Amino acid sequence: MCGDVPETPLIQMQDFLVRQPAFTGEPTTADFYLEVARRLAVRMSKCNFSVSLNPSVLKRMALNLTDYLQDIVADGGMWRSFVDANRKMYGRTVPFYTTGIEYVDYELNIEDVRFLVWYSVAMLSEEHRYLYPLDKQLMEMADGAFSLLESVYDEAPLPEDWRLTLGLDLKDPDDKERIYSLGHWLFLSSYLLTPAFSLDLMEIVSDPDMAKENGTEYLQRRLESAMMESPTGPLAFYATEWLCLLMEGKLPGPARGQGEETAGPHPYYSAFVKATGGKRIAYFSSYEDMNRFFIDGMGWESGKEHLSMAKGAADYVLLVNHDKGMLMARGIARCISDSENPLYDNGYARDHAFELISVRGLCPGDLLQYIFEHDWLPDAVFPGTDDRLTVAANRDFIARCYLQQYYRGD
Repeated sequence: MCGDVPETPLIQMQDFLVRQPAFTGEPTTADFYLEVARRLAVRMSKCNFSVSLNPSVLKRMALNLTDYLQDIVADGGMWRSFVDANRKMYGRTVPFYTTGIEYVDYELNIEDVRFLVWYSVAMLSEEHRYLYPLDKQLMEMADGAFSLLESVYDEAPLPEDWRLTLGLDLKDPDDKERIYSLGHWLFLSSYLLTPAFSLDLMEIVSDPDMAKENGTEYLQRRLESAMMESPTGPLAFYATEWLCLLMEGKLPGPARGQGEETAGPHPYYSAFVKATGGKRIAYFSSYEDMNRFFIDGMGWESGKEHLSMAKGAADYVLLVNHDKGMLMARGIARCISDSENPLYDNGYARDHAFELISVRGLCPGDLLQYIFEHDWLPDAVFPGTDDRLTVAANRDFIARCYLQQYYRGD
């Protein structure tokens, strides 16, 4: 149910303008879309789910939905590119939500709004980071927002500056500066890419080095570095990949070296598969068991504690790669349903398997992809639910969205 609440987030013109693709003044359509954002904030603040939301999250969500409206009215290309990428990668239009015959490509759709509401909350709210996309109160709030957007859609004016790639050519050196500016805006200010960067941004602004030098210069330098080196957005594409998708309709290719083997295997690979009888993965309940494998199985130096920094944990997993060598993870073996994993515990996995695809740094990306390839994470569910199907159908997307560079990094 939606009812009255005492306060709604105040959205100023400046809040709206700083998010626009060309911050060169006040567009003639600004008043219309600012009013839409304000009405969205009021509408959503009257829903039960909003009680648990920080007003700043509600404000950002209203602005995100307003920018989505501008994007589809102008056919700016961002939402179009996202939908096209989802279809090519996953065979579905929008993550989590089933679209039927009433879905109209690249126009206003309730499934789009539901996704953007979930995405905004999950990426921007620490308290709701692992929010179930099909939560009834969340859907109620999203459907209310859609109703308002639908009521203004036909009268919405063509927004200025939202034909994002008009006249641009990736191969034209004369367009280099404009393309860089577009990439900068996509990464740091757009409704679709920027929410996924929020956790990285919090880490940057809380870095103690901020206080050791000019904070503004340090922040700018870190942001520029992130834009060049880190993926972002719901699909965890790099800025150059988003630009290629937006301007040429091209999905990213395989990671560097992926699918290619070097002339000879990594030394760890040969020793590992020999010790395991051909298997690329092994499980150990304790550090002592794993260290014994290093010595007795792989022929490492006897009487030494190898990888001693890993001591003090349990449930270890080792995975070897033909080219990259060996990686290790701790505390996750009980979640992996490999029939040859003696540590697998489905009761434990029901409570913790989702963490492998949502908690950064817990499970290395190469290992997670190997687990996906073998369907070894059947117990993963959004916390508080029993819905395995939603996670199973969207597992790669979930990992990209939550883990970002921890999943996509080479």
